[in-house]
Amino acid sequence: MGLPKFLSIYIIENNGMRLMIDVGETLKARTVIKKLKDFGLYPIHKIVLTHSHWDHAQGISKIKTLMKDLDVEVLASENAIDNLRHPEKMIDGYEGINLNPFEDKVTPLKEGDIIDLNGLELEIMNFFGHTMDSIALFDELNRNIFIGDAVSMRLDQDAFFIPLMPPNFHEKDLVNSFKKLRDMKNRLSSISLAHFGVWRDTHFEQVLNEMEELYFKVKNSLIEWYNENPSIDTITSKYVKTLMPKSKFWNEKIFEFIVGMMINGLKISGFI
Repeated sequence: MGLPKFLSIYIIENNGMRLMIDVGETLKARTVIKKLKDFGLYPIHKIVLTHSHWDHAQGISKIKTLMKDLDVEVLASENAIDNLRHPEKMIDGYEGINLNPFEDKVTPLKEGDIIDLNGLELEIMNFFGHTMDSIALFDELNRNIFIGDAVSMRLDQDAFFIPLMPPNFHEKDLVNSFKKLRDMKNRLSSISLAHFGVWRDTHFEQVLNEMEELYFKVKNSLIEWYNENPSIDTITSKYVKTLMPKSKFWNEKIFEFIVGMMINGLKISGFI
């Protein structure tokens, strides 16, 4: 997307081995490599894709090309592999996005698998709903979970949107994922969101406590506003003024794309 404070790409390092979580879009691949080198985080040994949506995974072919001097293992949900081979399956309603099929080897991941990062164990968990290939990495030692887009998108304390994006969206599974994460609360002290950042302490509890209520509040509000007036400008204005009036960065102009994306998700999912 090219927006600041929008997508987090995480690096986990342990005893000389580095794992990168998500890669972003193709146009940002060179910037990602440069930042890794600037921060002393190159080389990368493993890349995990939390799911196959374009803003998280489309850069993988370019990233691999730019890392051609390295033997990098790419890992993703077993459900994601065909989507990575055929990315057009995951952009229903978003035609025009530059697509790059990933033909290289992908190590399939399933619930309960362990990624051993030189002694640091990361447990793979399925958190379906946003997509049916969404996975999280649970770091029990550090009481943190890297959860992609599976339950929440919190751009700052006062700005947010919900994990409703077709064509692989399933609301029933999303609700089950909310419960699954809440049931882990006593094992966690923080949550790392792809959109956006690490949330700790009271903010971490806020994300967990609000995720289901916030989802239905946003969904129902968007449906109501769309039925009143389907103009994206009008809906965006109501969204920002009603749901996130305190946000200083995410104003109507730059939030319009996100609202349009959610409305598109409601349409394709049959809610409007």
